[in-house]
Amino acid sequence: MPPVALPPGQRPPDHPDVLSPIFWRDDRVVILDQRRLPEEEVWTTYDSWEEVARAIRDMEVRGAPAIGCAGAFAAALAARNESAPTKLRLILRQLAETRPTAVNLSAALHRMANAITSGEDVVAAANTIWLDDLNACRAIGAHGAALLPDEGTVLTHCNAGALATAGYGTALGMIRAAVAAGKKLRVLCDETRPFLQGARLTAWELQQGGIPCEVIVDGAAAYYLARGEITAAVVGADRIARNGDCANKIGTLGVAASCSVFGVPFYVAAPVTTLDGDRHTGADIPIEMRAADEVRVVGSRTVVPAGVPVRNPVFDVTPARLVTAIVTDRGVFRAPYHLGA
Repeated sequence: MPPVALPPGQRPPDHPDVLSPIFWRDDRVVILDQRRLPEEEVWTTYDSWEEVARAIRDMEVRGAPAIGCAGAFAAALAARNESAPTKLRLILRQLAETRPTAVNLSAALHRMANAITSGEDVVAAANTIWLDDLNACRAIGAHGAALLPDEGTVLTHCNAGALATAGYGTALGMIRAAVAAGKKLRVLCDETRPFLQGARLTAWELQQGGIPCEVIVDGAAAYYLARGEITAAVVGADRIARNGDCANKIGTLGVAASCSVFGVPFYVAAPVTTLDGDRHTGADIPIEMRAADEVRVVGSRTVVPAGVPVRNPVFDVTPARLVTAIVTDRGVFRAPYHLGA
């Protein structure tokens, strides 16, 4: 069946109070197309694993935890329509290759492979992964809110909010929980080139939640840190090595380094599913390289001279020594880090 477009304002049927970019409803996967925010809120339903895989690859859905949920739902769709074990293994490998840096994807697919092998209800298994992430985000918020000041400005990079997860968010989950506890916070959102997740998505989420925010260009973060206007920085992560090195959206390393220079705490918020015990340091983390046109073209205009090469790594690795604390659903960790052991 072809994809079906839905009206704005969709919510998970069992959690109508939650903004979630992806959930299961009526035997289909419902996805909010994040490429079209903030101009349009477009929801689409898919009933094939191939379409969900494309949505992951094309960043219709993005953010490590949300990608993991998408992979789980795609695996459920595949398992309902394909019974041959060899074909299912191939499909799971193809899904894992859609966004290789996000460890949540491979972790979710591993759980789904076990569910398929043991004959479990695959839809129930995928929904459990989704619900586990939602609960993890709420726990991250509860653990992390105490780290943020009673009043002040928090810097974010990329989007680590509800849109990047099953709902509520990791970095923004900390901010939401702090505001709910009565803290008076405002947020500076790095625009986050080249996909502008901070400008388009984080600012949209915060506006929806009534939390004061402003957008700044990526290069302005150090300016505001130097002026003493920022009291803390909070980001998410796509993969965290055992020693505490954190891979996150490109530009995060620069934010962490600037925070270190100016004595501002730099927090990483992520569920334990983002911890990768098989990667001893950040040097072991694969870094995804995406198409040059994401940098070369802005809107409809080409901004790089013809013939000039473009490099487009979409993640960098922040060394553990620059991370003040890693906030997870199981608590707050500080250096020296020995994660996933």
